[in-house]
Amino acid sequence: MGEFTTTIESRLDQAYKGLREARCAGDDYLADTLTTEIEDLRRLADDNGVPLPH
Repeated sequence: MGEFTTTIESRLDQAYKGLREARCAGDDYLADTLTTEIEDLRRLADDNGVPLPH
């Protein structure tokens, strides 16, 4: 596994954790921001052939 893949996976893990916390706290703005970040990271991974779980 390369550094790029590791970085994408790490950033996704952090974003998903933050999203769960934002939703629990009722912070809709942060949840929307993190959802967009997750979508962007998943798109970046897909564009570069990085396999991710669905």
